[in-house]
Amino acid sequence: MPQNRFERVAFAFLTVVVTVHAYVFYSLYVVNGQTLMAVNNADGVIAAINKQGGVYMFGNFLPIWAVVLVEFAFAFALEVFMGSPVSFKLACRVFNPLETNPVLFETAIICATAGIMCPAMSFIAAFLYYPYYAGFDVISLLAMWLKLVCFNFPFAVLSQLFFIQPLIRTVFKAIFRRKSAEENITEANGVEGAE
Repeated sequence: MPQNRFERVAFAFLTVVVTVHAYVFYSLYVVNGQTLMAVNNADGVIAAINKQGGVYMFGNFLPIWAVVLVEFAFAFALEVFMGSPVSFKLACRVFNPLETNPVLFETAIICATAGIMCPAMSFIAAFLYYPYYAGFDVISLLAMWLKLVCFNFPFAVLSQLFFIQPLIRTVFKAIFRRKSAEENITEANGVEGAE
């Protein structure tokens, strides 16, 4: 769908904005919500986060907006420089984009992107959320990374296939509206008729 570098970066930006918010919600509410509420003796996740002084990251407690910004910066850089270009190349190794149904080809790109971005971002998250107060251990870091991949990968594939990418493609089409073949023909006929 994106046809030039600017459009690819804009598409990546829109994707990452939605994806990071979805993952922060998923991580805080779905995966860790009950634990946060139990540890902080709070009735809700936001109350638990506020009671502990924010979200644990970099060995400190940061406000949620800071967590979103940090994850956005890492995710956007990874998406632009690795996720999008590599996933397109991987999809092209399996399918010919000129001969393959566009829905199937886009699905292949989405799955390849999730297969690249989920382990990469989970590895970064393992560093960001590592419990440094307990000391650093490589085996614990790798175990945490594997745990994050196991939690995040099903969510990554399903959310990208059925929610995020359809939403982003709809928004992208509205922003970067392309003329359909019918509109081009109608316009050409109107121009010819005027002469």
